[in-house]
Amino acid sequence: MWKLKEIAEGHGKLENARIIKTELELLKDEISEIIDIEVGINVVEDAQAYDVVLYSTFKNKEDLNRYQINPSHVKVAGFIGKVRESRVVVDYEI
Repeated sequence: MWKLKEIAEGHGKLENARIIKTELELLKDEISEIIDIEVGINVVEDAQAYDVVLYSTFKNKEDLNRYQINPSHVKVAGFIGKVRESRVVVDYEI
C-alpha cells in the first residue's frame, strides 16, 4: 500500500493513483509470472487510510522475485517511488 504525495511528477494524488493502477494492471499481459493482479484506489478520506493498494498472486517466491526484477515492473516501481510518501508491504505464502 502507498500513501501518495499531494503533487508529484506534474500530477495530483488522484491522477497518480490512476496512473499506478493502469500501469500495474497492464503488467499482467507483460509478465508471465503474474497469476493475478488487482489495484485499488482509496475512496474514503481518512488520515489513517492509504491511497493505493496492490494485491498480486504468484505461484511461488521465485516467481515473485522474477516479477520484482522484470524491467517492466522496475519502470513502474520507479514512478511509484517518485510519487509515494510512504509504503507498507506484506508478502506471504499460503
